[in-house]
Amino acid sequence: MSDLKKAYHTIQDDHFPAEMTISFGPHRLVYRKRVWRLRDEDTGEVAEKGLRYGENPGQEAALYELVNGNLVLGDCRFIEPGRGLVSSLSEDQLHQFGKHPSKINLTDIDSGLNILKYLADRPAAVVMKHNNPSGAACGQTIGEAFEKAYGADRLAAMGGCVVLNGTVDRDMAGRISERYFEVIAAPGYEPGAVDVLKSRKNLRIVEIRALAELQAYAAERFVDFKSLQDGGMIVQQSPLNRIRSVSDFLPATVRKKGVDYRIRRPPTEEELRDLLFGWQVEQGVTSNSVIYVKGLATVGVGTGEQDRVGVAKIARDKAYEKYADGLCYRRFGLPLYQLELAVSRGERHAEEVDSIRTEARAARGDLIGSAMISDGFFPFRDGVDVGIREGVTSVCQPGGSINDHEVIEACNEASPPVAMVFTGQRAFRH
Repeated sequence: MSDLKKAYHTIQDDHFPAEMTISFGPHRLVYRKRVWRLRDEDTGEVAEKGLRYGENPGQEAALYELVNGNLVLGDCRFIEPGRGLVSSLSEDQLHQFGKHPSKINLTDIDSGLNILKYLADRPAAVVMKHNNPSGAACGQTIGEAFEKAYGADRLAAMGGCVVLNGTVDRDMAGRISERYFEVIAAPGYEPGAVDVLKSRKNLRIVEIRALAELQAYAAERFVDFKSLQDGGMIVQQSPLNRIRSVSDFLPATVRKKGVDYRIRRPPTEEELRDLLFGWQVEQGVTSNSVIYVKGLATVGVGTGEQDRVGVAKIARDKAYEKYADGLCYRRFGLPLYQLELAVSRGERHAEEVDSIRTEARAARGDLIGSAMISDGFFPFRDGVDVGIREGVTSVCQPGGSINDHEVIEACNEASPPVAMVFTGQRAFRH
């Protein structure tokens, strides 16, 4: 077992070149491998090392930064050198290496930035796990945003990556260090905050100063590579999110066999805020996905499923479970699974679990009054019906299904009627 644990701490040497060049016809993009000077905690020796390993121990990996070349293909001008975020991290931005960054640590930060770049107008926080948000939220302060994002799913947040768009003070650092995270990334840290965070010796403490100008990246495209099993490659433009304000939403209306179908009730201002927030969070969620949001915070996040009604149910079930767990922790000071284990051993009363479950069902997992957001259209009404039965009051989806009229009817038939908007684009992410 000790050898297995050691594998997760061992820095894998890589044999990738120091420089990489990619040619697009006459255009050349030059990338430089990022390495950091690292002091070995056991020997005290200093050496240059890159990524600890890839997605798993034993996989060599390297981080490359674009350092030269401008790419223009057709009418698209891609992001230029000198705009590095994660790829340009230097030693002075890595306040603590922890176990040294791995591929997943950095892609979690990047996925968090992909959400926060659309939420730059207010304090916002995301907790990322395996490139998906376990929780995302906005608040009046960055501390409030963090607590809401963490509280959205305490269990999944364990060992996660916290990405913030505001400066961390000592008080917030103390609250973060009370919990187990792998990474924290923020635009800055007030004096003393880093020292508090260092009480978690394996926590990677990252400063990304460009987070302060992150919204500028929302309109930039980058080249997205997907390598295939046979050594081939698919290259695409990165997506651009056209929904930047509530005025960008489209009315949910469609004409089917000569009949006009339209949503009976428009969204309220509060619902529009949640719909917009939810759509921005969807930019960083793996497809197929459905998420529920309420009060500018995620309530249930369903990711990576093959069918839309299935992922709507998964997000619903997660909302119920996370609500029950949070209720249990606030009431008894322990996670729900520990209470259930204690009951099974005869150490606690079954009525305690029953009361938690009953309250969670009565509150419908806090889904009453929430917004339902889908990264792709609903092919049938069964998906949106899942949310409507739980008390969802507004829906955001791309539209474009041959059965849009069914979904509109489902919203209009609800009591009271459910509001819905179209985005006119999907947000698939694989």
